[in-house]
Amino acid sequence: MATDDVWILGIHMTKFGKHPDKDLTDLSSEAVLGALGDGGVTMKDMGVIGAGNLLGGGGGAGQALQKQLGQTGIPVYNVSNACATGATALRVAVMAVKAGEADMGLAFGVEKLSGAGLLSGGTRKEDDGTWSPSGRYGAVAAVDGRIGTEIMPGVFAQIGMEYGHRYGGTSFELFAKISEKNHAHSTLNPLAAYTKRMSLEEIMGDVMIAYPNTRPMCSANCDGAAAAVVVSGSKLKTLSLEQQKRAVKISASILTTDPWEEACQILPDVNTLTRNAANQAYEQAGVGPSDLDLVELHDCFATAELVHYDNLMLCEQGGAVDFFNSGATWRDGTMPVNVSGGLESKGHPIAATGIANVWEVATHLRGEAGDRQIAGAKVGLTHVIGLGSACGIHILEKAA
Repeated sequence: MATDDVWILGIHMTKFGKHPDKDLTDLSSEAVLGALGDGGVTMKDMGVIGAGNLLGGGGGAGQALQKQLGQTGIPVYNVSNACATGATALRVAVMAVKAGEADMGLAFGVEKLSGAGLLSGGTRKEDDGTWSPSGRYGAVAAVDGRIGTEIMPGVFAQIGMEYGHRYGGTSFELFAKISEKNHAHSTLNPLAAYTKRMSLEEIMGDVMIAYPNTRPMCSANCDGAAAAVVVSGSKLKTLSLEQQKRAVKISASILTTDPWEEACQILPDVNTLTRNAANQAYEQAGVGPSDLDLVELHDCFATAELVHYDNLMLCEQGGAVDFFNSGATWRDGTMPVNVSGGLESKGHPIAATGIANVWEVATHLRGEAGDRQIAGAKVGLTHVIGLGSACGIHILEKAA
C-alpha cells in the first residue's frame, strides 16, 4: 500500500580518507552492515536496493554487495548521477517504499577516489595515448577551453566570482574564511578525512587551484561509503520502541535537473537548479528555511558554499555575504552549516557524499553527534549538486 510516511531506520558512514587495502565492495559492505546494525535489521528485511557508484567502472555495485552479504533476489537499481549519486540512490529506496513495493529499502553510495586529482569531463584518452572525440559534435572536449572550463575548481570559481560581480561584497579573503570555518568544524568529526584546523593565512597562502579557490578550499577526493535503511511508517510502528525513538523522518526527498531556459543549454546553472529543488523540498516538508536547525550543503569548493546560502534561501536573495559575515553558519551560529567539516575537510567520495550528508544531519537529530552536537536539533536539510546537472535535497525531522 502506498504511503507518504518514510523514515530512516539505520544509517552509517565509513571513515573517509585513503583505504588502499579496501576495494569498493569492502567499503560498501562496511557501510551497509553498519546501517543494518544501526537499524536492528538484516539484509533479509530489505525489499529494494539503491546502489550508487560513479567511477567504479563495473556498473554493478549493488549486485557485488549482494554477493558479499547475501543474495536475496530483490530488485537492485544501480545509479550514477554525478555528485548527486548518493542522494539519487536514497531517493530510489524512498520511492519504492512510498509506492508500497517494499516495507524497507536499502541505499548506499561508494567511491574510491584518493589520488584522483582534478576531476573534469568530456574527454577520453585511448590506450594508445591519443585523444578521442567524445563531444556530441566530434570535439575532443565538449566545452573545456572553448566556452569555459569543465575542470571542477574552475567551474565553481566562476560561479562564486559571478555571484560577487552581481551582488558585491566578495573577496579572496571572504571565500577563505568559509574554508576556515569548515576546517575548524572538522576537528570534532572523527570520520572526516582531514581534521586539522587551518588558519586564514595558511588557507590563503596554499597552492592556488583556480582563483579564488586554493587547495584547502577544494573538496578532498578520497575513499569512502555511506548507507541508509529506510522504512515505511506503518512498518516502523511494528518495531521496538527503541527503533521508533531513533528513527528520523524523511519529510522531503527531492531530485531536480536543469530547467529549460532561453539561454545556453550546455553551461550548468547550479543556482536555478538548487533554488527549484529547495522550493519543492520546503513545500513537501511543510517547513521553511527559518525552521532549519542545521544544514549540510554541497561545499565542493568554498565559492559553492557561499552561493548555496542564497540558493537554499537561508538568507535573502543577494545577501549571502552579509549572512556569512554575521557568523550564522558557524556551529554556535543561528544557522549552522557543514558542522561535519563539509566536503573540504570531511572529504568527497562522490557517490557516498549524498548519504554521508544525511548521516550527519540524522546523527544530530538523534542527539548522538558528541562534541559537535547542535543542541536541540529537530529539523535539518541536506543538499548535493551533480553537474550535468542534478540537485538532491532531503529534509529530515526528529522523531516526536
